[in-house]
Amino acid sequence: MQQEPEICQHLTAVTDIKQPQDYVCEECIKTHSSWMHLRTCQTCGVTLCCDSSPNTHMTRHFEATAHPVVISAEPGERWLWCYADQQIIGY
Repeated sequence: MQQEPEICQHLTAVTDIKQPQDYVCEECIKTHSSWMHLRTCQTCGVTLCCDSSPNTHMTRHFEATAHPVVISAEPGERWLWCYADQQIIGY
């Protein structure tokens, strides 16, 4: 029987899910760019575009701030992703 991997400390530390304030990438708006999907940072609450988007703003945000956990800001999607540990869980 294979044991399930432990959930990382970054994901287990999230106790109150920050929901997006607006369904736009705050950085893409500034440059009149487009995005595919949105993610909301669980440290600061900023909503930015995903890696399928041309500008990959959320990954850049993680690299600049080390804020590890995001949620999908897409309606109907309920998951958290940890950049630091490359883990995903549903909520």
